[in-house]
Amino acid sequence: MHLTLLSEPTMTAAAVMEPTGEYLQSCSPEECDVSVIDVALESPANDSSEEECSSEREEEADTEVTPALQSGSSVSTQESKPGTANADVLRPDTLNLNELKLCTTREDGEVKLRMGDSGQAAEPAITVNQMFLQTVEQYGDKVALASKDGDNWNRLTYKDYYQRCRTAAKSFLKLGLERYHGVGILGFNSPEWFIADIGAILAGGFAVGIYTTNSPEACQYVAENCKANVLVVENHKQLQKILQIQDKLPHVKAIIQYKDALKEKKPNLYTWAEFMEMGTDVPDSQLDEIIASQKPNQCCTLIYTSGTTGQPKGVMLSHDNITWTASATGKTVKLTHACEAQEVVVSYLPLSHIAAQMIDIWLPIKHGGVIYFAQPDALKGSLAITLKEVRPTAFMGVPRVWEKMQEKMKSVGAKSSTVQRRVASWAKDVGLQTNLNKMHGNSSLPFSYRLAKKVVFKKVRKALGLDRCTKCYTGAAPITKDTLEFFLSLDIPVYELYGMSESTGPHTISIPSAHRLTSCGKVISGCETKIFTPDSEGNGEICFWGRHVFMGYLNMEDKTEESLDSDGWLHSGDLGKHDKEGFLFITGRIKELIITAGGENIPPVPTEDALKEVLPVISNAMLIGDKKKFLSMLLTLKCNVNPDSGEPEDELTPEAIEFCQKLGSKAVKVSDIAGGKDRAVHNAIQEGIDRVNEQASSNAQKIQKWTILEKDFSLPGGELGPTMKLKRPVVMKMYKDQIDNFYKDVITPTVPENPLSTK
Repeated sequence: MHLTLLSEPTMTAAAVMEPTGEYLQSCSPEECDVSVIDVALESPANDSSEEECSSEREEEADTEVTPALQSGSSVSTQESKPGTANADVLRPDTLNLNELKLCTTREDGEVKLRMGDSGQAAEPAITVNQMFLQTVEQYGDKVALASKDGDNWNRLTYKDYYQRCRTAAKSFLKLGLERYHGVGILGFNSPEWFIADIGAILAGGFAVGIYTTNSPEACQYVAENCKANVLVVENHKQLQKILQIQDKLPHVKAIIQYKDALKEKKPNLYTWAEFMEMGTDVPDSQLDEIIASQKPNQCCTLIYTSGTTGQPKGVMLSHDNITWTASATGKTVKLTHACEAQEVVVSYLPLSHIAAQMIDIWLPIKHGGVIYFAQPDALKGSLAITLKEVRPTAFMGVPRVWEKMQEKMKSVGAKSSTVQRRVASWAKDVGLQTNLNKMHGNSSLPFSYRLAKKVVFKKVRKALGLDRCTKCYTGAAPITKDTLEFFLSLDIPVYELYGMSESTGPHTISIPSAHRLTSCGKVISGCETKIFTPDSEGNGEICFWGRHVFMGYLNMEDKTEESLDSDGWLHSGDLGKHDKEGFLFITGRIKELIITAGGENIPPVPTEDALKEVLPVISNAMLIGDKKKFLSMLLTLKCNVNPDSGEPEDELTPEAIEFCQKLGSKAVKVSDIAGGKDRAVHNAIQEGIDRVNEQASSNAQKIQKWTILEKDFSLPGGELGPTMKLKRPVVMKMYKDQIDNFYKDVITPTVPENPLSTK
């Protein structure tokens, strides 16, 4: 859950009026569904905050100090001053919180909870087991998990779900899982993933998700760092990664494969069925004793950052981080408890990411929701089918998912008849204006809106599988205003979340009653936001306070002190400001700021996104200019992606080809355009850059030179991290020659280091 952007240019009339065509055919709903969703969702994008979210400070972590709201502005929903502890709350073992600090880097450490005197911040602290038991008592016979076997859904009730977690916990103990050691889980979302995760926690270990895109060496780093005793892998492909590094993992005692038959039998390698049978002779009393010894202020889960600027860091999340955040978030977004109606969620985002864990595992457990698992090829196209079959009530789509839906719908709409396009354009105009009015307090629904809803919007929602969905969210990466307005015009408000791994997921959330385009909403109940050292316009570093703030980075005191200041505030590394109504807007990242040779501070993301909105043919844009005399830009074009390898291909997407055709260009490949081969496209891009430059506040903020690269950025190519965020230092190295060419024969004066200090 990450950057949302401010000061994006208004959507062009052409973009607003883009037809949805096929939704308006006079056909049956089933036929309309088929025509709309032939969506190929190629690339995962999934990251919350990373290691780059730490700004660098030199204060020592004296975490006993009560935070004061000095040197900044603050927006709070907490009823009492932060830092006041409530040591009287009943827990498995009563905690003397006043003797503890707010952070620790020790695997067996305990922290002082950031509890308030009243309201959400004063909720009793409980463990994961206690939260799960409460749900079993209330909703034990309700369906919890549903996974597909062929054409049939296999369903598991909350009672069975909990018992299987206990069974897994006993099997982990049988395999020799030690207290405060990791259980690494490497694979696509499934009931086994959930059960292994919670089973590891109940057994006193750490649940540790590992990205499926990790190399063997990256897997080795995580397994070593958390001292993993057991590794749980999905299939033979993931198993091979572990077998390559097994000799370098002295703590690992067993490997479990939860899908497919084993292709070869090896010592200490087990199938899921064998694993679940293993602990049958472990007495319940042994497990219960371990569970009873667990405290809410102890670590139970590690979320590893993706390592885009260095080695990944193990974000230590406590039981209270998870259980409290699930409670506070559920109240903020008004999730329905299962006693009234079950929330329905589709699990497909990578579970090594805190956003997916919170949405798929912890929020449903807290509220008794039901999870349907998507197919492993969800992001290659099958997610669309699953959504239509499951019809979720809540859906989290990372920006790439929403963008791919938008691209496909535009492509289909462009093939519609003139009448259909006119009706679609009319409906979208009505939808956008009505929803913008609602956003600003005008709740009246004109007849034109009600008609458009019946004729167009209901069909669109049904075609997308979102006809029951009242909570559509996006997060983990920036999303453009163009995409937000596109779906808003179709009567599908997409609400933005903002947070980071270090805040157990969400910190601010947009909701129907508090929603502004390009804002990531307001702080969740019981938490607090401070803008650190704001400038004259109110921009400064965003800092978090609340019980969702993490314990520390495992065995990394220096990095922990960089992220948590001496008062216990979490420094995000993001720049932002509040408007008069308390909405938070993200304006950039401290470490991404470009400081020109003239000393001007320029956040690159707003300019990059502005260009992508003006030029729909552009896939990625990266602004260059740190310590340089002027700004330049690397551009890539929208192209097809190999569904198996994730590699960008030479063929342009249908949307990009359509863009070229309107210019009179016959280009159908990236190679037809890159290097200035196509004059018409080159001129159109220059015109788009000129339009963006017109909005610049100074000459220093204008793009002077640019080039189109031979291929798009990608995860396999190394330009993007596992969460699809741009790895700027890597791109700078990979395309050094092209960048140097921008500044050839240009004398650039020496300038001081980044003057924006966070110390």
